[in-house]
This record gives sequence, structure tokens and C-alpha cells, in this order.
Amino acid sequence: MMFRTGPAILFILTAFLLAGRALASESDARFEISGPVRAEIIRVIDGDTILVAARPWPQQTMEVYVRLRGIDAPELKSSCAATRDAGKQAWDALTDLTRDQTEIHLSHISGDKYFGRVLADISFSDGRNPAQEMLLAGYVTPYDGGRKSKGCASSIW
Repeated sequence: MMFRTGPAILFILTAFLLAGRALASESDARFEISGPVRAEIIRVIDGDTILVAARPWPQQTMEVYVRLRGIDAPELKSSCAATRDAGKQAWDALTDLTRDQTEIHLSHISGDKYFGRVLADISFSDGRNPAQEMLLAGYVTPYDGGRKSKGCASSIW
């Protein structure tokens, strides 16, 4: 049996699906997977975000952007030259830290406030935490998910 749906029915279904997705994304951000989830780094995006090939289940791999929990790096696309320079230094530092890492572990994985990436603690196979190393080296600042300070990097980093 085939059902024909009119425009009104399609509109109502679409509205319900969009409302459900909005609620789901709010709850997804609060939902946490303790991990660990094994992953390989594909590339460094900026000083606090990487793209990984995660293996959450046997024989399953998915690419996902991961923001390193607890830190904030200067923006590479800032209108402030000092911030862009500091962002490039943070990107270089994270690239150097992750260059020889064949496998990393993601833990305390949750939704990020920006669509399309997750927030996670990351550890290398030797137990080191790149976010902590970046923080100790002064490339990034602590970040708890709140408002970021606006301004030029020379006064922040």
C-alpha cells in the first residue's frame, strides 16, 4: 500500500524532526562517553582541535573533529596579527607534539558547543596529555567552556 502525503503533512513531520533534533543536540552536549576510544590523528586543525579517525567499535572507523578539553588556543583567523601569530605557534606546537603518535586515546567524550566536533580528554600511549603540555608551555590558556576573552593576543597570551 502506498501513502500519499500532502504538503501540510510534510511540513508537520519536518517541524517535529527539527524540534527533536534541537532537543537531541542539547542533550548530546551533556551526554558523556567515558572511553577510552582509540584513534589515529589525521591532522591538526588548530592549537586546540584535531581531526582523528576514531575506532569506537571493532571494525568501525569514523572521522571526527576533537577539541582538546580544558584549553583554548589563539585563533588562526583572527583580525589581530598578534593573535594569528600566537595561533600559528600553538598549531606548530600541537603538530610537533602529535607528529609521532600512532595511536591516541579519547576519554570523557561529550558534544561540543559547536556542531560537528566533540570535546574530549586526549592521552598519548605513554600517558602524556597534549592539552596539559600545551598549557604548561604557554601556547594556550585554560578554558572551561565559558565566554572567551576578546582582544589581541599580546594581552592574553
